[in-house]
Amino acid sequence: MRLVGVAARRIWTVELRSRAGRPDLVCAHCTAPASRFEAASARSAALAHLARHARADVLPEHLRTCQCGMRECRWHPRHRGCAGPVLLVLTCDPSGRTWRLADTCAACAAVTHHSAVVPETRFGRPQACAPSAPTPGALLGGSEERTRVRETLTYLATALPRFTSPAARLLAVQCALRADSRGYVRLPAGLLRSMRLCGRREVWEELAHGLWLRPPDLRATPVSVRLLDATVREQVPGRPARCRAAHWALHPAPPSLPVAAPAALHLSALVLAVHTSKGTAHTDMAALTRLGGHTPQQTAELLDRLVALHALTAWHHDRASNEVFWRLPSHDHRTGGMAGLTASSGARQTYVS
Repeated sequence: MRLVGVAARRIWTVELRSRAGRPDLVCAHCTAPASRFEAASARSAALAHLARHARADVLPEHLRTCQCGMRECRWHPRHRGCAGPVLLVLTCDPSGRTWRLADTCAACAAVTHHSAVVPETRFGRPQACAPSAPTPGALLGGSEERTRVRETLTYLATALPRFTSPAARLLAVQCALRADSRGYVRLPAGLLRSMRLCGRREVWEELAHGLWLRPPDLRATPVSVRLLDATVREQVPGRPARCRAAHWALHPAPPSLPVAAPAALHLSALVLAVHTSKGTAHTDMAALTRLGGHTPQQTAELLDRLVALHALTAWHHDRASNEVFWRLPSHDHRTGGMAGLTASSGARQTYVS
């Protein structure tokens, strides 16, 4: 996959080093000395620094190549080789001190731990986008809305602290998708009531503690908030398309849940919905745990609860491949069963008659 005559090195790495009790941000690609900042802002500063490199080193899509394959990447296990479209992938090492942003093919991205696909960004002059009413077809959850929400969940899985609660993650999805080009979001009181988040200051404080947004004045109507994440402020497509995806994320179907269900179940249902399409209802357990912010054990318990609420008919974890399969009630009359929901040695499974 090497391109002769093209010097394209779209791979950047920053490291957080401690010195005299305060962290330094060290970039291997910058000649300037390490920058100093408060410890609480270290992660945000690292992500913003990587985003500036990506904006400065733009390449046409046909010239972008997988930097993992070219540089003998050690950030992921060995696999069959590069394949699929080239994506911009953010990866953090297990210690949380080294961050890498690189052009990575879909095959390498799929086996890279602690990583997230960064939504495509707008590198030109930002364009103002006014909100528009979603079309009836978009509300049904077309592939574009589903893809946009999946990309947002994937990015937030890396951008937010691991301990972020399900309610805060659901709120972050709405803020990220509804933000304008300056990073401002206006959330009507009706929207927050429908999410059962009206007046819940602790949820906003979680996101503010991670330096992802500025805490808003909850007495105002609508609630206006400013996002601090530079990446989500430069998303494409435009805001109208993202607002349609945000509306779909409020009522993803299938599976569907009562409004009064806990936030953890709503987040789990949303994660399943973004991995459900015609003829496909499965993904690996690592994706479910990463996007939901849960352990595999917690994820299994949440799937059991979805079955108890009849949001799912059954689910099955194939431990050999680490794939999770699920069956939706609306699909029963067409499938009459699913091959993935078969017994295997040591596999967890739930069946509802």
